[in-house]
Amino acid sequence: MDLAALRAEQLQRAADVVRQDDFDVLPPRFIAGADVGFEQEGAITRAALVVLEYPSLQLVEHRIARVATTMPYIPGFLSFREVPALLAAWQQLTSQPDLLFVDGHGIAHPRRLGVAAHFGSLVDVPTIGVAKKRLCGRFGELDAEPGSRQPLMDKGEQIGWVWRSKARCNPLFVSTGHRVSMDSALHWVERCTAGYRLPEPTRWADAVASGRPAFLRWQNAC
Repeated sequence: MDLAALRAEQLQRAADVVRQDDFDVLPPRFIAGADVGFEQEGAITRAALVVLEYPSLQLVEHRIARVATTMPYIPGFLSFREVPALLAAWQQLTSQPDLLFVDGHGIAHPRRLGVAAHFGSLVDVPTIGVAKKRLCGRFGELDAEPGSRQPLMDKGEQIGWVWRSKARCNPLFVSTGHRVSMDSALHWVERCTAGYRLPEPTRWADAVASGRPAFLRWQNAC
């Protein structure tokens, strides 16, 4: 595995990420959510994509793609491992999302190319990274109440927001993925959060990927 070549590719792709708002449709009509996991002890990469109608946040489409994993887990290079399955799921969609949430980091990455930035720039759709854990950067202490936020800083640059979406829950790490500004990223995550820790697009993507009860109930009702 030529990590030097991958690192150079990350820096090149990161330079192409658009960090300002560049929406084709606003407010968005359809918002997608993406979640990636692994099966068979990592041999299979599974990507789930959902499409929600906005502002109702009702699920209108879901797709799952499973592809052979082509790269081992290497911290800092996870997007190369996850993107092939995401692309396979994306190609199955019949609804064209106007905005995409990815369970993972956008530019809140040492080389500013987490999976949300990598994938968002490939499909060229406004994209937001919503991660559950910090990868890099520092932030101040958050208050206990929902809505508390602090800028995530790295090398003198704001690379994301640390935002408490729900009381008694760990915060989320929200960052620009592609064609969405830092402030708009947090704005849309807030608009799409409905009482759970995760915003609805990535919460539903996780539910579809894992066959959670909420998704099974939705299937049975259809």
